[in-house]
Amino acid sequence: MEFIKTATEPVYDFSKDSARLIKRCNKPDRREYTKIAVRTALGFVVMGFIGFFVKLIFIPINNIIIGG
Repeated sequence: MEFIKTATEPVYDFSKDSARLIKRCNKPDRREYTKIAVRTALGFVVMGFIGFFVKLIFIPINNIIIGG
């Protein structure tokens, strides 16, 4: 009987914690959503520029090393 309790207790605790988390969550309002979307888009743009400039710098270096 103790084995069943020790096996089901973590599942019960997880489900209880998950239900509490779902109750506390709410949908973002329009202002919060636009703030998150703009910052995410800005992050994509910055990472794209970093990748572009790294590629731009390493193309001539590779041509010098390889001799192509």
